[in-house]
This record gives sequence, C-alpha cells and structure tokens, in this order.
Amino acid sequence: MSTSRFTPAVLAQLAARLTARDRRLLRMVKEQRVLTAPQIARIAFDTDDAARKRLLALHHMGVLDRFRPNLPPGMGTAPYHYVLGPAGAAVLASEDGVDPGAYGYRRDRVLAIAYSQRLSHTVGTNGFGAGLYGFARRHATAELVTWWAENRCASLWGDTVRPDAYGRWREDEHTVDFFLEYDTGSESLERVVRKLDGYAALAEATQVVTPVLFWVQGERREANLRRKLVHHPAHIFVPIATGNPSVAAGPVDDGPAGEKWLPSDTDGPRLRLAELALYWPGLGSRTATAPQAAPLPEDDE
Repeated sequence: MSTSRFTPAVLAQLAARLTARDRRLLRMVKEQRVLTAPQIARIAFDTDDAARKRLLALHHMGVLDRFRPNLPPGMGTAPYHYVLGPAGAAVLASEDGVDPGAYGYRRDRVLAIAYSQRLSHTVGTNGFGAGLYGFARRHATAELVTWWAENRCASLWGDTVRPDAYGRWREDEHTVDFFLEYDTGSESLERVVRKLDGYAALAEATQVVTPVLFWVQGERREANLRRKLVHHPAHIFVPIATGNPSVAAGPVDDGPAGEKWLPSDTDGPRLRLAELALYWPGLGSRTATAPQAAPLPEDDE
C-alpha cells in the first residue's frame, strides 16, 4: 500500500493507537533499516512476551512489516525481522510535516533487505547497538548518547571512510566515542586492515581523533587480526581496540559494554567499553561533538 493512500482521518486513527514508545521505535527501525524481535525486546521491553505482543499489534496496524529469513537445514527458525511498514512511513511523514506521497517510501525497497547479502552484517551491527541500548535500560549510570547507523555514517564520511556505525557511550563518569567495524569473517584480514587508511586520512583532515573498534566473531580471528593491525602504519595515529562476543565475562555478560575490549598495543587485561576513555586519556576533548542518539523507547505509563 502506498503512503499516499493514508488520509488525514486514517492517520488520526493510527495516531490514537500508537504510544510514544511506538513512535520512537518506528524511527529507530527506519534509521537502522531492520531490527529483529529479540533486538527490539532488548532495546525497549522488559520481557520477550511483552515485546512479542506489541510487535504483533504494530504489524497488524501496518506500521511495521516483518519477514523471516530462511536458515540452513537443521538451524531452526529465524526470529522475525522487522522493517518499517507503509502505515509507519505515513505516520513518520505526518510527524515530519512531509506529504506521505512524497516521503520516498517504497515497500518493495524496504523489504529488499530480506534478500540482501548484507542482511547478516546489518543485523549483527544493529545487534551491537541493541546490546548497548539494553544495558543502558538496566543501568541508570549508562547511556548510549549517540548511535548512527551505516547509512548516516556514509552520508557524512563516505568519501573517506564507511564505518558500520558511530557511537558515543557513557558509563559512570567515563565517555568514549568510537567508529565500529563489525567483522563477520567474510572479508580477508588484509582488506579489513586496509580500512585503517581511511580512518587515518579522516583524522588528518579533520584533526579529530576517534577510536576504531573492531568487533570480531571469534577469538582466533581476533588474534590473527591483531597481529596484522599492529604492523599497519595507521596504528600510530588512530587508537584501535578489538573485542569479540565470546570473551568470558564472569557470571553476568554485559555484552559490548563489558570487559570485552583489548587495545591493539597491549596484551591485557581486557577493559569495559567505557574504560577505553581511561586507556586513551585526553582523547575525549579531541573527539567530535555529536548530537543525541535516537531516544531510547521507554516503557509507556
């Protein structure tokens, strides 16, 4: 259904059924292109059951669309993946003061990500952000101040670098900015390391030094990557740290916010994400000022 089909009366009916959290969630899905049901539950809900019920309602309203990618035999069933639906695009267009017919939404293009070779990469990157959002929901002293998805990063820095995300993370009194490189293991390590050339060029051109974090799927690949990173010339100019989700983190796994991170010039111990600000003292005063992230979808009263 085209967004131009939504009359003011229809939009008014939709608006009456949507909560403030629903609207923030729609914007987040639009920005990040696709979020899985578990990711949305982590970001915005206290329980998986509450998330499942509300997502089903939003799907029935047409504000969210969904699909399930096919998994190899024996791998079970994939979770629902949610994208912006036509009614959701119409609602956002109305909120932004844009005619729904001119909003540029096309359902076929939005759903095309279901068949994209980059789906797992996009979902993985968004899962990293969801992990930080979820940690911040549970801890009053933590905040994902900024989270820019790949498309926004490309529009800002695409001529020089194309990070998978840009973030600003705060925990307690420590704040760290970072570019994220989410590694699925599909690229050669040589190609991954060459990405540092762009980050070094960006730092030189802007005089803004922002750490680059490599989130690697597996300890062996992380170790091999680290051996190559330390020999790259950009290592001298750009702070680098690596991490992987399989690192043991004690009785409670805090995900990417936890003690998963190892700066490239040390063998340990691993640090919490926010502790990287202590490892690179003074860097915060030289990082770029970034606007707020998409507001966390709080529980509605």
